[in-house]
Amino acid sequence: MKTHVGPYHVTELAAGRRAFINSLDLSGPTHLMYGLLEVDVTLPRQIIAEHKAFTGETLSFTGFLVSCLARAVDENKEVQAYLKGHSQIIYFDDVNVGLMVECPVGDKRALMGHTIQAANRKTFWEIHQEIRQVQSTPVPSSRGFPCWLRSAMLAPWPLSKLVRAALAVATRCDPRIRVAATGTVFVTAIGMFGKGHSGWGIATTPQSLGLLVGSTAWKPWVVDGRIEPREILNLTVQFDHDIVDGAPATRFTRRLIELIESGYGLVGLERQFPKSMLEVPAGSWIQTRCQESSHE
Repeated sequence: MKTHVGPYHVTELAAGRRAFINSLDLSGPTHLMYGLLEVDVTLPRQIIAEHKAFTGETLSFTGFLVSCLARAVDENKEVQAYLKGHSQIIYFDDVNVGLMVECPVGDKRALMGHTIQAANRKTFWEIHQEIRQVQSTPVPSSRGFPCWLRSAMLAPWPLSKLVRAALAVATRCDPRIRVAATGTVFVTAIGMFGKGHSGWGIATTPQSLGLLVGSTAWKPWVVDGRIEPREILNLTVQFDHDIVDGAPATRFTRRLIELIESGYGLVGLERQFPKSMLEVPAGSWIQTRCQESSHE
């Protein structure tokens, strides 16, 4: 058999990557429903940019999206429900958001799983601080996986296949196992598709609800009957169609878009963390929006 293909090299597959690949094989939603969205993020982007200009601090855009997602799910709990066996549905009160965070590993950086517990009961500032703290903490050996799950996912073949099958049955019978390990919902960034280009991501996650963050690009947009250049974010929402029908999915999606476009958690930030606004000059964009929000 011919094997000559030119120069190449082989590297070891990292243990964290092997655990992640095996965890994707765990039983998750089998009938998925996707929504491809375009969301105007001009306002939140401007607030984040002005905050950095006056304070030197970069607010987490992912934290902002997590805050909006948690609030929208909190108002539409059915989108994070799970099948329990074949005849029951379990609804969770807390919105636990799973995401991947880039953390230091020596002089490099690596992804680590992290779950923001009860994000629906946290302010944007608290979520932002939690993400920044995780980003500055060296990656533990478990890479954010519960120790028992990481050990199971790294079992040698063919034992790993048996472990995955057993865990798939267990998590189907008791979704609390999956939720405790990875959260009730998931946020992942597919990555940028090139500056100024639009793109959506399609992926699968073991959660009932997933938010896939695509790219942003400036586009002509209709605002109050006028065409203006606006910064548009491509988002993909993924639902478990076994649980969620079109109507509740539409209500959730509409509310999510409203929260993002209105700068939820960013407008009025001084009420969450007063020091962050002390040095903002009168008449600035942030102060104007905060004054408007105080009268709403």
